[in-house]
Amino acid sequence: MIRSILLVGICAPFALAAAETRSETLAAPPRSWQRQPTDLRVAPDTRIRAFYHPADQPVATRSTARTPGKIRRQTITTPAVQRRHQALAAPVSSATALIIDSPPIDGFVPWIAVVATDERSAELELDAVPSTTVGGSTIRPQPLENDYAVGLYDTGASIHVMGRGAATTLGLIAAGKLTSSDVLITGVTGSVTAKVSKPIGLYIDGLDAIDPSTLLLDTTAMVGQYNVSIAVGQTPPPGQPDLPTVPGSPMAVYYAAVFDNDQPVTRTVNSVDYQAPRIRFFQANDSQVPEYSNYVPLELRPLGASSVQYIPCLDLFGGCPDGFGAPSTPSIVIGIGSQSLFFVGSVDLYNGAKSAIDKDRFIIDTGAQVTVVGSRVGARLGLNPATPHFLVEIQGVDGQSVFKPGFYITSIQIPALGEWLTFNRVPVVLLDVASPEGGTLDGIIGMNLLLNFNFVLRGGGMFNQPDPSLEYEVLVPPVTDCDFDDDGDVDMEDFGVFQRCLSGPDTVQNEPACAGAKLDADSDVDAGDMAIFSGCLSGPNVPAAGGCIP
Repeated sequence: MIRSILLVGICAPFALAAAETRSETLAAPPRSWQRQPTDLRVAPDTRIRAFYHPADQPVATRSTARTPGKIRRQTITTPAVQRRHQALAAPVSSATALIIDSPPIDGFVPWIAVVATDERSAELELDAVPSTTVGGSTIRPQPLENDYAVGLYDTGASIHVMGRGAATTLGLIAAGKLTSSDVLITGVTGSVTAKVSKPIGLYIDGLDAIDPSTLLLDTTAMVGQYNVSIAVGQTPPPGQPDLPTVPGSPMAVYYAAVFDNDQPVTRTVNSVDYQAPRIRFFQANDSQVPEYSNYVPLELRPLGASSVQYIPCLDLFGGCPDGFGAPSTPSIVIGIGSQSLFFVGSVDLYNGAKSAIDKDRFIIDTGAQVTVVGSRVGARLGLNPATPHFLVEIQGVDGQSVFKPGFYITSIQIPALGEWLTFNRVPVVLLDVASPEGGTLDGIIGMNLLLNFNFVLRGGGMFNQPDPSLEYEVLVPPVTDCDFDDDGDVDMEDFGVFQRCLSGPDTVQNEPACAGAKLDADSDVDAGDMAIFSGCLSGPNVPAAGGCIP
C-alpha cells in the first residue's frame, strides 16, 4: 500500500503536489540573461542548479557578497512597531534592531553525522523514545565509530528520511529493516516512493564528532531516539538523485541544537567535502546550552502534539504483510494535530510602499539555504512572477527541472525579545509550500538570514514541554559607518542614499530602507543626522571609519 502523507516543509522532501501554484512555474529565461551555475538546497530533495539574471545584475552568494558580516544596530520605527506599542499602551513606538544589509541568497547546510542501530521497544510500543546515549547494536557487523553516514539536520522535515545509499551502507537493506509499506514523497517537479522502515535507533551529532585524521566517529555526545520508523529511499533510476539522509522535526522537538557559525567545521568523507557550523545537541534544559539575551518565540504547530509515533498496521483480518502492529507510516509528531513544525510568531515584510505585517505562517527551517515567500505574501508585496529580478532553476526529486521567480524585497523584520532582526534587500524565491495546518505556508526563514549569528534552536512545544525558541547572539560588533552602498567608503554616492531619506525635524521616517539613516537614534532624518553624516565623510576610495558615529 502506498500512503501519501502531508509531510511538509520546504526542506522536507514531502510537500504534496497540490502545494504548487501554476503562476510560479515559468518558461525559459530571456536569452539575454546569463546563467550562473550553483548547487543550493531548497529542500533535501530539491536543488537550485542555476540562477538566471540580467548580465549586469548577478545574484549575490556567500562567495561574492561585497560586505559579508557587516551589521548595524539602529532604532527602527515602522507601522508594525507602532501597532505593537499601541496595543501594549507603551509610550515609545520604536525598537532596537540588528540590521543586516543585502544578505546573500545562500546559507549554510547543517551537515551532521548519523548512526542507525537495532534498538527498539517491545512489540506494539509506538512511541519514539529520546535518548542521550547510543543504545543497541550496529545493524551491520562494524564497529560503531566507523559505521555512520553524513546527513543534514532539518527542522523543516516532518519525518526522518534516509537515502538508499546511506541505508545500504548502514546495513538496513541487507538486515531486512524495511517493511512492505510505501510513503509517497512529492516535490516541486514530481514524486517518488520510499519504503517505511521497521523501528530502529537513530542518533546524531555534529561534523566535529568525526576525527579529521582517522575519520572515526566519537559517539559519546550523540543524542537521538529509538523505536522510530523512518522513510528509506528506493534505488533511484539512472540520472535521478538519491534521497538525502535527514533527521527532521521528530528529533528536533526533544533537543536544543547549538549552531556556532564562528566555528566552521570541514570534513572529507568518502571523497566528499562537507562544511557546516559546529553543531552540538543537548537536552533542552542542559546547563551547557549557551544563554543568549535575544530570542524569537516559536510555536510547534499544529498545537496539541503529545508524542512522536508511527502509525501501525492494525488489520485484524490478516492484511498486515509485515505483522500486526508493524509501522505503516514513518514516525511523526502526533497529537490533536500531526506532523508539527516550528512556526515563527510574527514576521513583517516590506517592498517599497507595500507591506505584509504580522505574518504568522513562516517556519524556521535549518535545512533551507534560501528564504521563501508564498503567493499570499507575494501578492501583498506586489511581486509579479512575470517580471522577476532573477530566476532559479530547480531540480526536483525526480530529476526534472523547472524555473521559479526570485525577487529582492526591501526588508524582512523578525520581532524578538531583545534586539529585533532586520534584513534589508533580501533575495527571496516565490514558491508555495504545503503547511501542516492545511493550505500553504506564508514562507520559510532560511539559513541565509542567520549566517552572522551563533544561535540555539531549542525544541519543545509538545505536551508538558516549554515552547520552542530561536535564541541568538551577533558574531561581529554592530557598526554604523554611513557606508550605505557598501563599497568601503563614504562619499557622494552614500550622500545620495542619505538625501533620499531626509524627512525633516519631527517627521517620522518609516521607510525600512531608511532605518540606517536615522543616525541620532530618533525617529526622523533631519539636520542632526546630517551633521553626523558629514563627520563620517571619507571621500571616494577612502575607507570608512567604523567609529565615526558618536
